[in-house]
Amino acid sequence: MILKLANKKIEIGNIYSYAEEYCRDYLLADTEEADFSFRITEADIGFEQKKSEREDRAEGRAVRRFSEEYLETLAIYRRIAEKMPYYDTFLFHGSVVAADGLGYLFTAKSGTGKSTHTRLWRELLGDRAFMVNDDKPLIRVGSDGKTSVFGTPWDGKHRLSRNIETPLKAICVLDRAEDNRICAVSKGDIRPMLLQQVYRPSDGEALRRTLELLDRMDLEFYHLFCNMDIRAAELSYGVMSRRKAEQP
Repeated sequence: MILKLANKKIEIGNIYSYAEEYCRDYLLADTEEADFSFRITEADIGFEQKKSEREDRAEGRAVRRFSEEYLETLAIYRRIAEKMPYYDTFLFHGSVVAADGLGYLFTAKSGTGKSTHTRLWRELLGDRAFMVNDDKPLIRVGSDGKTSVFGTPWDGKHRLSRNIETPLKAICVLDRAEDNRICAVSKGDIRPMLLQQVYRPSDGEALRRTLELLDRMDLEFYHLFCNMDIRAAELSYGVMSRRKAEQP
């Protein structure tokens, strides 16, 4: 199959047809010439299962078993993420909502409430807002620092994404709190979280490029402390959507 992700054509030798169904909104005709290609192996699938087992044990929960068809989709995205930094693009863990034509990415540790907060934005703004990607978007950084975010098929358990490119205005680290408050921060202030949430390639050169792309991003950055009330969305949208916030 051939996918188009972040404006790159990727030819994939997949084993199971489930991958084509999973990625159906991003498929291209087989006649398209690819920017790069790879073939999935049983070893790739085995790696994903072993990685999942290690994570389950580290977190003290029962080891989960997944189908090889599903594990293949994880292996495919890992192979893509390893290659994308060579095209000024990287994978990031977060929930991205677009409002009035601009993207806002919320990132946090799993279970903090990223998806809930972007849902509140959609409830607040109605047709003016929609999801770009609810889990693992791709981010591309131009030579001038201008940054775009792309939907991908890897979009969370609710499968919320669109096959589009959106200018990214801001990244916001989200933490749970009883009272809502938000502040502009510097990239350095949240760099540890950025490094935690970005996909870090195993290839040394790809990793170096990823870190350079993080440093190059010309964005606004925020830290939001919030509850799960609609007023949290009112606050974050009101502050983050301003024409240009002052950054520390």
